[in-house]
Amino acid sequence: MNQEDENTTSDNTEETTEQSAETKPNTELVDFEAKIAELNDKYLRLYSEFDNYRKRMIKEKSDIIRSAGEDVFKAFIPTIDDFERAIKANEAITDAEPIKEGMKLIYNKLVSTTKSKGLEQMDVAGQAFDPDIMEAIAHIPAPTEDMKGKVVDDVEKGYKLGEKVIRFAKVVVGN
Repeated sequence: MNQEDENTTSDNTEETTEQSAETKPNTELVDFEAKIAELNDKYLRLYSEFDNYRKRMIKEKSDIIRSAGEDVFKAFIPTIDDFERAIKANEAITDAEPIKEGMKLIYNKLVSTTKSKGLEQMDVAGQAFDPDIMEAIAHIPAPTEDMKGKVVDDVEKGYKLGEKVIRFAKVVVGN
């Protein structure tokens, strides 16, 4: 091999190395662009899926809120029916005893219905004043020494639904 052949061979090797060096970054660039496109597609699909989930949850929540009282109202309908029957039956009655008895029966039915739905009446008479469940509407001199700071009179009953106070008891507190 002469000098010229060696130069040509080394030139060809250099050209091949330069070409492969040029094509290697191009293929890496194409690979990165494909990876970016794939990740972008995954991101858009995930974003759309989450957006659909969010919209579905908002719709379900509004449906629940709208129909939340349905069960309670269904439980009260028979009591309303009883009141209507009592009003109709009481139009011709002159004796008050059956009216009183009917009202007590309807009241007891109403109380049992509310208890079955989780409503509790708070009995606070004689207890120490608790501002978390009671509202003091008046302070009076305590009838006895041991009634100081305690509930003397329960003006309006308080109610709890589960553990949550939904109406504070309005009380008179002894000083």
